[in-house]
Amino acid sequence: MQNTFISFITCALYIFTGALLAIRLFRQKGMQSTNPLFSKAAAISLGFMAVALHAVLLYQTLLVPNGLDLGVFNAISLITWLIALTLLLAIITNPIESLGILIMPFAGISVLLGTFFHVEHTILVAQAMELKLHIIMSILAYSLLSIAAVHALALALQEYQLRHKKPGGFVRALPPLQTMETLLFQMIGLGFFLHSLSLITGIIYLDDMFAQHIAHKTILSIIAWTIFAILLWGRWRFGWRGSTAIRWTLVGFAVLFLAYVGSKWVLEVILSR
Repeated sequence: MQNTFISFITCALYIFTGALLAIRLFRQKGMQSTNPLFSKAAAISLGFMAVALHAVLLYQTLLVPNGLDLGVFNAISLITWLIALTLLLAIITNPIESLGILIMPFAGISVLLGTFFHVEHTILVAQAMELKLHIIMSILAYSLLSIAAVHALALALQEYQLRHKKPGGFVRALPPLQTMETLLFQMIGLGFFLHSLSLITGIIYLDDMFAQHIAHKTILSIIAWTIFAILLWGRWRFGWRGSTAIRWTLVGFAVLFLAYVGSKWVLEVILSR
């Protein structure tokens, strides 16, 4: 009962944070309210309150007597918590608060999913540290590339409105196009580096990455790595940008989503393994 109450409060805080960021974003320039309730600091503070309560819930649900319960819904909750935390930290110094309009409510929904649905998949404490390192690297990479995918969607909308000469409140509130693209490739570069580490640790330390129950995850992860590698090479060699960069980013993330979340959903929910 206590966890359920905290879950609803956490979800509400996430949604309020997203709503506050949306209000700030869609206000016309020159009409920004001086009310401190609509300040950037207020939105960030509200977001950190949600993240703190989310962490309490994760502590209570992830830790089980013999290890960590990383069933699909707990894993989604953990990933969205890390995405929200990373975004809030990034917002402090980077003009990317618009991404929170989508990410924060989604984090709130994941909290409720983790509370009301449960599929157990325990990572034993006795298992090697190398396996835990591989899991941490994988989650970090997925979280960062998720933010990059949302950023690519914002960039796509910005490009569309500018191309059709409809520079509405959304576009005017975003950083310049060149800044948005630079931030996108910074996130992709770091996410690609972490994803590379997750694959390397998996190849070195896992007994068989191509075992029947994880072969599809491994293959999809390698395909996603290849897509992001081509994108970064294209950026370096040919200066890829705009719609080309957006398409490659979203395709790479879609494949990565199937590898991480899709495979867990099929194995743990549909096949009950």
